[in-house]
Amino acid sequence: MKKLVLFAVIVAIVATSGFAVVDTASAQEWRRPYYDNPPPPRRHHHHDNGAAIAGGLAAGVIGGLIGGAIVNNSGPRYIDPPPPPPRCWFEDRRVPNAYDGGWHMESLRVCR
Repeated sequence: MKKLVLFAVIVAIVATSGFAVVDTASAQEWRRPYYDNPPPPRRHHHHDNGAAIAGGLAAGVIGGLIGGAIVNNSGPRYIDPPPPPPRCWFEDRRVPNAYDGGWHMESLRVCR
């Protein structure tokens, strides 16, 4: 069990390390205040985050399949044999009669 947990942690670290985003440092000229030089108009950029999400989901599914296969094939297992069938027979027994409060004999199945 400890090996499985360690393996899962390692896989999670390796899988998420690819998602780390590092920006490069840039030395730019300090901009003047807005009243001297108005800022350029803002443009709306669409970032393709759907590909990163799909990649993460695919990696999770593949990792789950691999982990499940490893856990499922961990070696031979002992399976208990099925219990023996019960021994049953019929006996004549006295049972109460629901209609008149009396008793009558019925053949009942008894199992042990």
